[in-house]
Amino acid sequence: MASASLLKTSPVLDKIEFVKGQSLRQPSVSVVRCQPAAPSVLTVRASSYADELVKTAKTIASPGRGILAMDESNATCGKRLASIGLENTEANRQAYRTLLVSVPGLGDYISGAILFEETLYQSTVEGKKMVDVLVEQNIVPGIKVDKGLVPLAGSNDESWCQGLDGLASRSAAYYQQGARFAKWRTVVSIPNGPSALAVKEAAWGLARYAAISQDNGLVPIVEPEILLDGEHNIDTTFEVAKKVWAEVFFYLAENNVMFEGILLKPSMVTPGAECKERATPQQVADYTLKLLRQRIPPAVPGIMFLSGGQSEVEATLNLNAMNQGPNPWHVSFSYARALQNTCLKTWGGRPENVQAAQEALLIRAKANSLAQLGKYTGEGESEEAKKGMFVKGYVY
Repeated sequence: MASASLLKTSPVLDKIEFVKGQSLRQPSVSVVRCQPAAPSVLTVRASSYADELVKTAKTIASPGRGILAMDESNATCGKRLASIGLENTEANRQAYRTLLVSVPGLGDYISGAILFEETLYQSTVEGKKMVDVLVEQNIVPGIKVDKGLVPLAGSNDESWCQGLDGLASRSAAYYQQGARFAKWRTVVSIPNGPSALAVKEAAWGLARYAAISQDNGLVPIVEPEILLDGEHNIDTTFEVAKKVWAEVFFYLAENNVMFEGILLKPSMVTPGAECKERATPQQVADYTLKLLRQRIPPAVPGIMFLSGGQSEVEATLNLNAMNQGPNPWHVSFSYARALQNTCLKTWGGRPENVQAAQEALLIRAKANSLAQLGKYTGEGESEEAKKGMFVKGYVY
């Protein structure tokens, strides 16, 4: 019950006390104090939340568990609902999200859930706060804090992620509501370059977001997604990803971000979606782990991969291949579609299908839990879970 106790034992301040507390908190800039006994020894503290950030990150990066990404915006959630013939209303979004958070036993395999702002403040259809339902399952609530992608002027039709304005005050409010980690997604497009401008903008935005999040008690998930679009091969993806992650960690350090209190959400190193040369799970694992070893400090507690358009089974097979040997980090998952797809279709918006849909989600969560431990075999997977998957030149 690590995460549950984490939320319950955190002091609850009223509005006035909270504002006062914020004004007294140490800034995120490192504070250096000389020790009388040993003048050469330096004590550096990144944030007044430093210990809590480390504890939260380790709770999320716990063996056999990963993150359920259910932070789709209302517009994106509407597309998911439309695929099963449902209208995009708050009531329908509430019903689906209630189904997800209330799966019995989900906390055995899921350590964190990323929520959209609506969900963070929402109650289930039974009237219980979504956040409380998660905490009772030993699942840490998280929150999507970026404001989406917009065109990047001066680039090659690329984008940048907005949302830094007002982020500090929003993050403080999210913490008070029960969130303990945050997510910020920006993207890099290989077919569009990527331009040096786009890479630098992505890295700088992520670093500023991470520093602001830590200063307000939220563990930042750092996510520069290398988009799957394109005909490029796996070697091209590898080279671009190396460049992106070098830039990201340079600016994280420049902004005094504490590496022990962050989580990463990278793309796996795969060929472009339109590339004729497909990669096996072992090849994906080899390239991806090579990238991590060259770019990611061991101080980072967890690498929570996004599925990036892979099928449910494909994402699980690739994760399993990466956990066939020891890694200095917790190598796990932060999946949205690759956890929810079969669940959503099984539900179909019908109350009588809720239990079957929850069982479908639990099957996927357990499969990825086994993959995190390197014990997934792929036996007994449904055809629905294999859809879109490339195996030996054939598409399921």
